Amino acid sequence: MSNPPEAPDYAAYTHADLLARVTDLEAQLRALNTDHSSLILPKKKPRKAPKPFDPSRYSFRFIALKFAYLGGKYNGFEHHTNNTTPLPTIEEELWKALRKTRLIFPQLRDGQGEDDVCWDGVEYSKCGRTDRGVSAFGQVVGIKVRSSQPKAEIAKDMNGASNGTANGALGAGSMADSAMEDISTPAEGDHAESLSDEPTADPTWDPIRDEHPYIQLLNRVLPSDIRVLAWCSHPPPDFSARFSCKERRYRYFFTNPAYASAPGSSEGRLDIVAMQQAAGKLEGLHDFRNFCKVDASKQIENFERRIFHARIHALRPRALEEGIDGDAFSKGGASGTSSVSEPDLYYFEVRGSAFLWHQVRHLVAILFLVGQGYEQPSIVDQLLDVKSCPSKPVYDMADDRPLVLWDCVFPDLDELAAQDRQSHGLHATGYENALGWVYAGDEAGGRDPAKRSIAGVDDAKYGRNGIMDELWALWRKRKIDEVLAGSLMNVVSAQQGGATAPMSNGNLASASQGTERSDRVFDGSGRPRTVGNYIPIMQRARMEAPEVVNARYAVRKGLAPRSGANVAAVDVDE
Repeated sequence: MSNPPEAPDYAAYTHADLLARVTDLEAQLRALNTDHSSLILPKKKPRKAPKPFDPSRYSFRFIALKFAYLGGKYNGFEHHTNNTTPLPTIEEELWKALRKTRLIFPQLRDGQGEDDVCWDGVEYSKCGRTDRGVSAFGQVVGIKVRSSQPKAEIAKDMNGASNGTANGALGAGSMADSAMEDISTPAEGDHAESLSDEPTADPTWDPIRDEHPYIQLLNRVLPSDIRVLAWCSHPPPDFSARFSCKERRYRYFFTNPAYASAPGSSEGRLDIVAMQQAAGKLEGLHDFRNFCKVDASKQIENFERRIFHARIHALRPRALEEGIDGDAFSKGGASGTSSVSEPDLYYFEVRGSAFLWHQVRHLVAILFLVGQGYEQPSIVDQLLDVKSCPSKPVYDMADDRPLVLWDCVFPDLDELAAQDRQSHGLHATGYENALGWVYAGDEAGGRDPAKRSIAGVDDAKYGRNGIMDELWALWRKRKIDEVLAGSLMNVVSAQQGGATAPMSNGNLASASQGTERSDRVFDGSGRPRTVGNYIPIMQRARMEAPEVVNARYAVRKGLAPRSGANVAAVDVDE
């Protein structure tokens, strides 16, 4: 074996020798790099762009969707074109989810881009238009969406080997992928028509069991605080989520006491009995012009609305009923410490055929004034008497966050018509829902096991990525926040301090004792508002009558005079 060459003694090199050595080494390095580059594998060819999605190959059907959302992070439900809002709207998020899953293909107008919200050509209708911060647990929309029902011409292709997977279900694996792929809008005029009358290639196809799992598809791409709850496979003819809804139900949640007060103090404690008396006066057919905001753009002249139910209800969490006590607050200081006692929870429920702009929040504001003792229940009678009080006194409406559009009721239209003939259209007790909703986890809504292609479809309610999975994570985060905040209140409440001030007679008392205090009004938010000396509602300045507001707007816009029209009888703008 030959010995390795000895390392050169660079200390003996002259300057010229060193330069020559460096030049030689650089030449060897360049040669090695050249040889190495010839061995590098060629780059992979770029991935071909996916083929444009052709909606004309698929059938479409009209359905209704029921969904829920927590409105705290959104600028209300409705999207307004060319009106940029500081927060996204629910409608924008719903539209993006429907487009991303390739369930709708709207007809874009001139000048509109791929990201512009557009409902043209999809037969879209919405039930309620909730305001910023307001939540909904039973919001409903009607819309035409892509179906898995095979088309007749696709059935012909399926007889050939080349199109064996080109059926309405997108094949076994493509449905899962389509929910996450980029959107490819078809060329103008290439939108598919409704194919409800077109013959089905497979007579055994079930319109519910074999349909796309709409709930799962949309919930996979929607934010976690927006959840699709159910879908209706066959809405009645001429169904409109707005006009077919005959009853809307709202709930407004609050605590009692309404806000923190010193131990032993009754401040902030609401008189639930008085609130209940005031709420009962709201039921029936009344003119609610003094319980709403006037929207001059709608030129509403009739402010009569029918309230079926208006009551205060105690909230009984199931965990407490079952004896599971996991709340951070102590039970009235039972442990012997100065802990903050757990407040009682209530909600005001109101059910009506239709509501005016911000009507529910105005109703709640008056109830809170009654509950605090600033007004008597008779204030409701005075505000409903539009002859003696033709315009609304100035007062603030309740906070938006505790308000929930709880449910929207769609009765059977044939039965409704028969009842109208018998009762002359007077439904004093409300309606019963008649839409056949398919909820997440319903056996009727699950696809046949042999045809399932999305993980988690087997149990859309409690399975992995099921609807309860996301809602549990959402609830747990807020529950931990509640526990931490409640524990911190208990810590502060139990701390003893010596910050007292001597009074003129030599006795020790709180430094704040004896000072004048402003009245505080609870409006449903986290803190009461300081109002100085409270002025009773009927002694306050009045706003302009609706007729004056409408007339001024009509003159400014050059509108023709109205003649008793009531176009907003079904508008919901809470």
